[in-house]
Amino acid sequence: MDIRVDDLSSTATHSLLHLHLAGMHSNSPPGHVFALDLSGLKSADVTVWSVWNGDDICGIGALKQLDANSGEIKSMRTHPNYLRRGVAAALLEHIIEEAQARGFHRLSLETGSGPAFEPALALYRRHGFINGEAFSDYQKSDFNQFLHLKL
Repeated sequence: MDIRVDDLSSTATHSLLHLHLAGMHSNSPPGHVFALDLSGLKSADVTVWSVWNGDDICGIGALKQLDANSGEIKSMRTHPNYLRRGVAAALLEHIIEEAQARGFHRLSLETGSGPAFEPALALYRRHGFINGEAFSDYQKSDFNQFLHLKL
C-alpha cells in the first residue's frame, strides 16, 4: 500500500468521496452530516491522503488544521474492496504521525452513532481516542459524538 497526498483530481478519488458522502447521508439523520465535500477538502487548511494498491484506490482520509495546536480528522473511508485489510489503521497512523510532526497537541473528530459507525469508532478507540466534548463549531446532539487524542 502506498499512502500519498491526494490532489483530488482523479476519478477514483472522486468516486470514493462520493461513496463516503452517500454513506454518511444514508446513515445519519437530516442535518447531521458534517463530512466535507470536494470543495471543502480543497480548502487550504485541509490535507488529504489516499491509499493505493497499484492503480486501485483503497482509502482516503484528511487532516484539517483547527488552530496552531490542534487538528481534526475528516473524510476517513476505506473502499469496500479493501475492508478489513488494515487500510484505515495505516492511514490513521499516518495522519497521527503527520499531526505530531506539525506540532499539534490534540487530534479530534466528530462522528455519528449506530451500527454503521461502530467499526470506525473501534478503530479510533484502539488508537487511543477517547470520548469528549464538542469542539470547533459542532453542537452536541443525541446522534453525534466527539473523540479526542492527546498527542
